[in-house]
Amino acid sequence: MSVGAKVKQTLASLKGTQSTLRLYSIQTQDEETKETYKEALDITNEIINDLEERIKILEFEEPQYKGY
Repeated sequence: MSVGAKVKQTLASLKGTQSTLRLYSIQTQDEETKETYKEALDITNEIINDLEERIKILEFEEPQYKGY
């Protein structure tokens, strides 16, 4: 598996994790827990944005990774 494919797989996993966190945040009634989920969502969102930027760089530098 290429580096580009691994980064994209990691991105997909993080997006799934983010969806799960969002779901849990909606379902909980405890405000402290909601805040914890919100913080986790913010952190995962930053990581997702960083990975998306990295993928753009990888695809620019290595066109064979584009579209996977």
